[in-house]
Amino acid sequence: MNTQSSRVAAFAQMAMVMLAAVVALAGCGGGGSGATGTANNSSQTTTTSSGTSASGTLAASAPAPDNPSSASVPQSTIPNVQPVVVTSTPTQTRNMLTTSVTVCAPGTANCVTIDNVQVDTGSQGLRLLASQLPASLALPAVAAALPAGTATGVSGECSVFGTGFTWGAVRTADVRMASQLASGIPIQVIGDPSVPTVPSDCAASGLPMMTPSGLRVNGILGVGLFSVDCGGGCIASALPRWYYACDSTGACTSSKQPVDQQVTNPISRFALDNNGIVIELPTVGPAGAATVNGSIYFGIDTQANNALSGATVLKANSITGYVTTSLNGQPYSQSFIDSGSNGLFFPSTTMARCGVWWCPASLQTMTATLTGVDGTSVSPAFSVANAQTLFATRNNAFNNLGGPSSAFNWGLPFFYGRRIYTAIESRLTSAGTGPFYAF
Repeated sequence: MNTQSSRVAAFAQMAMVMLAAVVALAGCGGGGSGATGTANNSSQTTTTSSGTSASGTLAASAPAPDNPSSASVPQSTIPNVQPVVVTSTPTQTRNMLTTSVTVCAPGTANCVTIDNVQVDTGSQGLRLLASQLPASLALPAVAAALPAGTATGVSGECSVFGTGFTWGAVRTADVRMASQLASGIPIQVIGDPSVPTVPSDCAASGLPMMTPSGLRVNGILGVGLFSVDCGGGCIASALPRWYYACDSTGACTSSKQPVDQQVTNPISRFALDNNGIVIELPTVGPAGAATVNGSIYFGIDTQANNALSGATVLKANSITGYVTTSLNGQPYSQSFIDSGSNGLFFPSTTMARCGVWWCPASLQTMTATLTGVDGTSVSPAFSVANAQTLFATRNNAFNNLGGPSSAFNWGLPFFYGRRIYTAIESRLTSAGTGPFYAF
């Protein structure tokens, strides 16, 4: 990728690492960004989950939810508002922010709404499991860049999430949320039968997250800081574990990928309200909540309901998407705010652990300082509770779930009780152009 693509890739992959850790601990998966890298890849974070966030299950310590069915999130009647929910999931993954997304064959009314899609500010682009798409929904394949004289092939993509990966074809779809339309954008169809063989370098990336149980959701909605998931780097070079040209025999080779054929952040392709998003979730108590309902507001400073309104703006690195977090006098330059991570993940040499989670004997309250690349800083307080105690409840939403990481990942717990803004690179707002976070 140009500097954008490499930077973005690192950010997204970082978040996914956290998520992968979650999978290892509790058999959870997911999509989002994780504890491994930067911002333009589809990854998710969790130390215990898409490329997902960490699942909140500590095996036997987590009772089965009362309603294990997938939650359908109704579409809003307000043009730029998309409902989201944290509730029980079929895989019992805690702190999983999901929504419902409608995809259509381009330019047609042949559509399907997919529920249980994770909302991930740590990655870019829509990724859906092929198993959730009906055979009647024909999505055109993005053609592969094969050598002259070779029959037309299909573009494939590997998306690395910490300890796991998704593999699938790149296809074109209309994506609808609320009253907004992203027309004819590339998406990843995970487990697409047109590309049955996972390239060896992709398969070596960890656990396959190719099924509802492996991914922990039906898809990942990447609404992060960048417009596409790789950027200039994939235009210039055939980067490993990114895009592939797959021929009619199913053989796939790493390939370059034009920017207009890369998996795309749907928000960036809306006709209006396309410069970022605001996620708003209510507060939860120290023991958590069974269900939390919130909203995504499309756009920043484009409507009365998405105005910055005095929020502190933290400019992110335009290549990696990182800001810096300082805790106990120690700066962590690979820091990011990620709804696709189901915990607060950070280093500590003193806090007690239980597997991939923090399990202090009593509630720990701390303060850390986030600093943007322009020097603006803010010092929010946060708390970490005993994960085993939290998982022993029937609750699904926790603002104090955390785990160890080498970077500082402000995951979903940080979103409760806040309006958090994610501004897309180069898009104009009243606070200047993205990429930035604000809250």
